[in-house]
Amino acid sequence: MKIFVYLSAAITFTVLILLIAYIMIKGIPHLKPEFFSLHYTSDNVSFVPALITTVIMTALALIVAVPLGLFAAIYLVEYTGKRKKLVGMIRLTTETLSGIPSIVYGLFGMLFFVNTLEIGFSILAGAATLSIMILPLIMRTAEEALKSVPDSFREGSFGLGAGKLRTIFHVVLPAAVPGIMAGIILAIGRIVGETAALMYTAGTVAKIPKSLFDSARTLSVHMYSLSNEGLYMNQAYATAVILLVLVIVMNAASGAFAKKFMKGRDNG
Repeated sequence: MKIFVYLSAAITFTVLILLIAYIMIKGIPHLKPEFFSLHYTSDNVSFVPALITTVIMTALALIVAVPLGLFAAIYLVEYTGKRKKLVGMIRLTTETLSGIPSIVYGLFGMLFFVNTLEIGFSILAGAATLSIMILPLIMRTAEEALKSVPDSFREGSFGLGAGKLRTIFHVVLPAAVPGIMAGIILAIGRIVGETAALMYTAGTVAKIPKSLFDSARTLSVHMYSLSNEGLYMNQAYATAVILLVLVIVMNAASGAFAKKFMKGRDNG
């Protein structure tokens, strides 16, 4: 069994390294100066407008989904008590949402946000759809993080005279920050890599958006469009390199924030 565990870890690590190496080898030689232009044309097929759109889309989706998912997790862990049927129903709904294909989210976003609310193909419609997609992920990871906090923390806070809300926000939540940040990192990865849902809601316009109601494409949609046309495969590989670097940077920044927060809390 020990050999099997080591072998599984080695295979997983090897596949990851080979995947990253393949993308780097194929994409880095095509990262030419014109690829970094602020304006997209058929000659330079610049990724910069898509990069800016990706950052905006990620920020908007997290602004909506993180508070909702976190407060829902707090309710499930701290306030439901013995109401197991209600908790089970909410968890079943959350797991069902997690298993829905992204294309279905895209069709829902198009029918509801784009057509019914008449927002049109826009960053706002895409961000709203993505926030619904990542909400179950953030909610479940936050719930597990809160449940992992020992009850002795809560009991000690109550023993010192703190109320329920003060205990949650000053004792429980700070202790659960690493687990919550892990969920946010996973959510960022899903947002950055999403394509199907955004093609039906945000559109594929290759320009820097001037407002939240403008149509635009993210890096993943940009890469899909280039490869789908068949004329810019080299630029598609170069976009994959940028996408990979962006995910690594966002994950590293989130992890550094969590460590800094915990270090400041321990010092305080």
